[in-house]
Amino acid sequence: MSISRRSFLESAAVGISASVGVLSAREATLGGSFSKDPLAVVPLGKHLRVTRIGMGFGMRGWNRESNLSRRGIDHAERVVRHAYERGIRLFDHADLYGSHQFFARALKDKPRDSYCVVSKIWFHPRGLPEEDRPDADVVVKRFLKELNTDYIDLVQMHCMMRPDWPTLMERQMEILERLKEQGIIRAHGVSIHGLAALQAVVGEDWVDVVHVRINPYGEKMDAPAQQVAPVVEKIHSSGIGVIGMKIVGEGAFSKDKEKLDASIQYVLGLGTVDAMIVGFETEEDIDDFIARVEKALVAMTART
Repeated sequence: MSISRRSFLESAAVGISASVGVLSAREATLGGSFSKDPLAVVPLGKHLRVTRIGMGFGMRGWNRESNLSRRGIDHAERVVRHAYERGIRLFDHADLYGSHQFFARALKDKPRDSYCVVSKIWFHPRGLPEEDRPDADVVVKRFLKELNTDYIDLVQMHCMMRPDWPTLMERQMEILERLKEQGIIRAHGVSIHGLAALQAVVGEDWVDVVHVRINPYGEKMDAPAQQVAPVVEKIHSSGIGVIGMKIVGEGAFSKDKEKLDASIQYVLGLGTVDAMIVGFETEEDIDDFIARVEKALVAMTART
């Protein structure tokens, strides 16, 4: 596929380098749905392009620790590098997980525009060692230092649970919008933990990207899948990017491969989830998930 210089520059500007690949016009329009590549680059809302699979750092994430970091920082860095080497270019952080600094060390020799960094700001009383919850601009400034970067591709307000979150968080939304105008962040949005909060995303123009908990079994979700999926469809159809989380049910399906495969097939089949993040803890977890997504995509392509 030939790539124009303009296409290459636009791709690099949103955090995905030419080595990852630039979408054809048809793939971009259809969210990359015709590609059998589990690591195809797909649009995520109006501002970003990411790999279909992303690495999350929040498995049992709390108080700046997670299952991954509890295994040891050297181990965590090896897993990050393996994810990158396998082609994953979407890395999903949060202040709650404490992953910024070891991630930055792990990829210190990689071009910054070759991967997409997501992080989330925690505004709730519990969950972080300190009591203060500074405004978003103060927190993002710290994130930049921890990540050793000049910009962050996507910053989310973490764990919105109430239906009136757009009113409650109006000041933070204004701050994040200014940061986007300044080029300090590329996009902003919310990570949702509640069906009513998810419904509040519909029609909320400020949201560029939303994190939503989705699998066919309702495991660690905000409501049964049949209630969540139609809301996600409305959100996605409005041009908001959708990152799916809890695909493995926060580890519930990790040993039940039939359920895992069914969950992957279900989420891909919705056509409304742009990227899936998984809290990989080992190199083997990464290899296994990539293979299962590829198998599901091949089967889907054969049916069309």
